[in-house]
Amino acid sequence: MRYWMTRHGKNCTAGAVYTYHEKKKDTAASGYGTQNIRLSRDAVKDFDCCCLSLQPCHDPVITPDGYLYEREAILEYILHQKKEIARQMKAYEKQRGAQREEQKELQRAAAQDQVRGFLEKEAAIVSRPLNPFMSKAPLGTSPDDAQPGPSGCPPSKDKVLPSFWIPSLTPEAKATKLEKPGLHPPSTWHQPCLLSLWLSSTQSRTVTCPMSGKPLRMSDLTPVRFTPLDGSVDRVGLITRSERYVCAVTRDSLSNATPCAVLRPSGAVVTLECVEKLIRKDMVDPVTGDKLTDRDIIVLQRGGTGFAGSGVKLQAEKSRPVMQA
Repeated sequence: MRYWMTRHGKNCTAGAVYTYHEKKKDTAASGYGTQNIRLSRDAVKDFDCCCLSLQPCHDPVITPDGYLYEREAILEYILHQKKEIARQMKAYEKQRGAQREEQKELQRAAAQDQVRGFLEKEAAIVSRPLNPFMSKAPLGTSPDDAQPGPSGCPPSKDKVLPSFWIPSLTPEAKATKLEKPGLHPPSTWHQPCLLSLWLSSTQSRTVTCPMSGKPLRMSDLTPVRFTPLDGSVDRVGLITRSERYVCAVTRDSLSNATPCAVLRPSGAVVTLECVEKLIRKDMVDPVTGDKLTDRDIIVLQRGGTGFAGSGVKLQAEKSRPVMQA
């Protein structure tokens, strides 16, 4: 006797349970719902890469918030933002001038309409000498036979509505109203902390950091000096290596998994473990010997891996249409 059994495979549909894997697969193929995916190591930038170009920095600088940039990239960004703010202000002032001229023209037109209406009323007044011996018109007589009074008005005409198809009634595209630069926050900023940062930055209309959104000036940029693992290897050789730099004090290898900090006086990159165990005891820069404050220790914003978060959001989310019941 031969027994027939169901065929099992990767896409088995004979099961009575709708598994979670099948549900996720059908959701991804349907085009509806929200998709979540965890970013891998290839999708996260390294700790020594520029936040704008995403490439290893040749001449790195760091902001007070710990974001690393290539000097050329961030200076080009600041210059572009200043030109954009100047362009927006020029366009806004031009629009304000046009609005003022339009308002003056409307006021002049309104004054002319008042004068024209007054003259028309004055021309419509009929003045005739009164005859005291002439009796008034009887009640049965028509209004045409009665003598017009001193303030007789011309007969009113029927108001004719214009046609809809004439060009003056067709919709027209009006000029877009420009807002003053720095008066309205971006629609994606809902957190109170970001709104407060926006308010502080827009009062003076300064350039903001592309990562943190805080005001950024060229004087706030601190040069960074990485200590290479092997001083005899050139820059091209360093880029091809997975471990390129070490701590300037302990010579520990630096990577995305290692919390780092930059000392402002020397620009040296050290590990946070070195900062807590060695540098904070004396608060002296071990490279230059200068006194340090808490403001001089800048924590470097680093990337992460696909297994542990370290300073970045590793969960990517894509919102798609949702089926309504």
